[in-house]
Amino acid sequence: MLIILHFNIMKQKMASSFFTEILNPRYKSRAQLDLSSAQGGKVLIISDLHMGCGKGDDFHQNGAMVRDILEEYYLKNGWSIILNGDIEELAKASLAEIQTKWSDVYRVFDLFAAAGRLYKTLGNHDEDLIFEKNYPYPLYSVVHIETSHIPLYVYHGHQASRVYKYFNNVIHLGIRYLLKPIGIRNVSSARSPFRRFHVERQAYNFSLENNCISIIGHTHRALFESLSRFDYIKFEIERHCRDYVTSQGEERERIALEVKSLRTELRKLKRSERRISSRLSLYGDELPLPCLFNSGSAIGKKGINVIEVDRENISLVYWYEEGKGMKFISRGWYKVEKINGYCRSVLNQNRLDYVKAKIELFGRDAASR
Repeated sequence: MLIILHFNIMKQKMASSFFTEILNPRYKSRAQLDLSSAQGGKVLIISDLHMGCGKGDDFHQNGAMVRDILEEYYLKNGWSIILNGDIEELAKASLAEIQTKWSDVYRVFDLFAAAGRLYKTLGNHDEDLIFEKNYPYPLYSVVHIETSHIPLYVYHGHQASRVYKYFNNVIHLGIRYLLKPIGIRNVSSARSPFRRFHVERQAYNFSLENNCISIIGHTHRALFESLSRFDYIKFEIERHCRDYVTSQGEERERIALEVKSLRTELRKLKRSERRISSRLSLYGDELPLPCLFNSGSAIGKKGINVIEVDRENISLVYWYEEGKGMKFISRGWYKVEKINGYCRSVLNQNRLDYVKAKIELFGRDAASR
């Protein structure tokens, strides 16, 4: 019992230390990005590319799409980019092998860097980059984004996990010499709902207590305003039920079909997430506060999720190859923008001033209970 108690204290101290460093403006491993000026600015946050060397490469399926949308959409339209950890899969391949395989992607990274618009944070799968003398980009633990409304902190998220803090080298050996040879894809906190919940909860509490927003990766689960797709569907069903009461004719039938589809998706997610859906929640029985966001990953089978931030808004965006996206996108409730054979859809968007107001009104009070 004493051993378990001591281990929990160590875990809390480790997470607390990292989050204390985040708030320190003199923290050497922190980059600054200012979007608060009148000219504004806009930044893309993307994480968990897991670029490998070809064999057993998790990035293989979406690599060309990521390269193209970065160059043709984000670079040409003046965006900055934050590569938020686990960009290189150093547990499976050397940096030289990865750079050779994905030279066309690094070429695009170089274009962002040459324009002063690239930021790179470390994740648990690429933290060994700090030992690479010739790595071309500065490396950080966190990027602090200043907006005209509320501060944002972008970090990978593994720092809150004791498993990756103390056993990351052992995990890397297992991935390289056991999982890679037999073709098993990336293993992370995304595979364990309880580890994922712990990481997300730590980041959520930090944001709640400091009236700020955290944007993480690591768990491979997209979050918007602290809600996963699983949680969001439940709110969507309630909203559609309210609209159903006042609707008529074809619109009423359309809503009924959408509710049926959402209920089917909810059941599938419940099975796939392997979690106690009614009890595991970032916010317990409190009102969910919009202080935690997650950009998901770039290794999804049917597309990728990213977070976009400008001076006034924050958005969760889904990119996919035309004709290959998730089914719920094609049901007509989301606007789809087609760009050179790829599709961009904003799944969720909100104003930063609204996010700030809600966190200020409920954040500290909720955190104290």
